[in-house]
Amino acid sequence: MSIPPAVVMAARAFWNWEWQRLMGGLGPADEAGNYRRPKSDHLKAVLPQPSELIDRNPSDRPHLILGRSCPWAHRTWLMLQLRGLKEHVGVTMARADHRAGRWRLDPPWLECDTLLALYRHCQAPPSHRATVPVLIDPINLKILGNESAQLVELLNSWPGHPEAPNLAPKDQQSAIERWQSLLQANVNDGVYRCGFARNQGAYDKASSALFNALREVNESLKRQGPWLCGSQLTLADVRLFPTLIRWETVYAPLFGCSGHQLWEFPELWNWRQRFFALPGVAETCDAEAWTKDYFGALFPLNPGGIVPAAPNLCRLIQSPIAHP
Repeated sequence: MSIPPAVVMAARAFWNWEWQRLMGGLGPADEAGNYRRPKSDHLKAVLPQPSELIDRNPSDRPHLILGRSCPWAHRTWLMLQLRGLKEHVGVTMARADHRAGRWRLDPPWLECDTLLALYRHCQAPPSHRATVPVLIDPINLKILGNESAQLVELLNSWPGHPEAPNLAPKDQQSAIERWQSLLQANVNDGVYRCGFARNQGAYDKASSALFNALREVNESLKRQGPWLCGSQLTLADVRLFPTLIRWETVYAPLFGCSGHQLWEFPELWNWRQRFFALPGVAETCDAEAWTKDYFGALFPLNPGGIVPAAPNLCRLIQSPIAHP
């Protein structure tokens, strides 16, 4: 027996109403339906004096709290790897608790079993959301920073191995800032503008801006690669990679970033391949964790809760561009 059209129309209208309410909790939008990332109260990043870090026991080193699925945290993890800071900054991995909607510390650290408890333990203002990444000084119980753009710059200045590369050379500052301005709005945040758009017009606008930005990156790499600012790897590359490495696993299938395939931008495809091959980068990439957290946590985008199989990143990245 077929369902009466009036029932179908009523069910669709109710589901759309409920979906809009759920999306409002997931991410705010303006009156036109464009996603607007909520502003967060971040603590200004502070670099301790080198004398404060000398001769500390390993357990007393500043700790970077990360979440495997978070692209903003991924940036800071990459800085540790690329600059060889693993002996100078500890890493504690938080686990996404989908049911409770918070980050858990497994095992607990500083007698805290959630990231929220750790923030409060470090005297963070009550208004501050407990987010990753966050850099903690366990001796002084102080948050040294919790905003990714500031933290990557802080970690670029962190005292470490004398041969650690400088990823923000002075002669590239203007280029790095230009890429940051373009990529943050249109690519890093742009994929969320696609996924969290409330209507077709908002989605079309975000998708167009996203792929126009990728075309600009592709053409720039073609003219003056192999990196975004030319011959030297910089913070601009670090800030872009976490978004593009999640492309096939999350952003194309879940966020609808599917207007073009990444292989349609061959210079960008090769750039991603080069970055993935850098020492220490592959171990920061966990496609299974990404799909589990994104598909499992974002209920309004995936109400069935089905987590698709994740591709093998090594095979995906290392394979040549293959056209269907």
